Amino acid sequence: MKLFKRSRQLHGWPAALMLAILALTVVGCGSEKTDTAAGAEPQGDLTLVVGAYSVAKDAMGDILPLFAAKWKADTGQTIVFQQSYEASGTQARAIVGGFEADVTLLAMQGDVEKLVKAGLVEPTWKDRGENGMVTRSVVALGTREGNPKGIKDFSDLAKPGVKVLYPNPKTSGGAQWDINAIYGAGLKRSEEQEGVKDPAAAKAFLESIHANVESLDKSGRASMAAFEYGVGDVIVTYENELLARIAQGIKYEVIIPKDTILIENPAAVVAKYADEHGTRKASEALLDYLLTPEAQEIFAKYGFRPVNKEVYAANESHYPIPAGLFDINYLGGWDEVRSTLYSKRGIWYQVLAGI
Repeated sequence: MKLFKRSRQLHGWPAALMLAILALTVVGCGSEKTDTAAGAEPQGDLTLVVGAYSVAKDAMGDILPLFAAKWKADTGQTIVFQQSYEASGTQARAIVGGFEADVTLLAMQGDVEKLVKAGLVEPTWKDRGENGMVTRSVVALGTREGNPKGIKDFSDLAKPGVKVLYPNPKTSGGAQWDINAIYGAGLKRSEEQEGVKDPAAAKAFLESIHANVESLDKSGRASMAAFEYGVGDVIVTYENELLARIAQGIKYEVIIPKDTILIENPAAVVAKYADEHGTRKASEALLDYLLTPEAQEIFAKYGFRPVNKEVYAANESHYPIPAGLFDINYLGGWDEVRSTLYSKRGIWYQVLAGI
């Protein structure tokens, strides 16, 4: 499918989103990247549109050219990519709203389920690979070099004078992981102190930290940019975001809280659009490639915890397992989390409203 054909679908969209789609990056079989202006046609036998959450951008920049080279060797076809990177919730809404991505990588299962509900992704999407997941991470804390505020755990974020950053869970899947981690750590504390999970104590714990939040950015990447600009003392974010920035020479201290959440990031074929575009086979091949040792090593290079067992074992020393690590099931699963934390009158709403 050509870019100018797909751009007809954008009529009536918000101007900002139209500009974002028209500024998609096109990647050929090599590593060279160029911007595609409005009306330009990417040169290739096949075009795949990838709509992903912002944190995956750097790793995918290395992975896609390798997949293109493999596809060329296997099929003789030159494949090119149109890429869009946004906060996970924003990206999911764009795809539901008509952005015709063939493949999507999102921050959390719930955002893929929105696409299933819209009839865009098949309900069996979790049958592929590691329960539909392509990367893992944990929620971590990043501080300035030398950790001047002496941050050791989530509880330190509630101390007077500590300025905290995390993004807005209304737009960012990463932020929902952050909030889940803090709320879950509060449940763990109450369990240790009282012998049972106490939702009221966990809410109070979240409130005490949120009182020190400086700003709510729309995505994990935007929050990281604000932190690097000088805003805040500590950022709540993905472990992989911090490790990737350290690898680029940024001076961070990474603190893994004792009680924190295991992050799992899904990928799926947007079957409705892939079938319409005749890209289903290539889309499925890309998802399979994301699970190969070659791609998983690249994810590891960018700080993700690989889902491939052999690749994880080779990198295990870089990824300590926190003593109190829990997953989404500790909070009752995603349906329970959406109902209790993020519903219109849920715990997150109450924290924001101060009630």
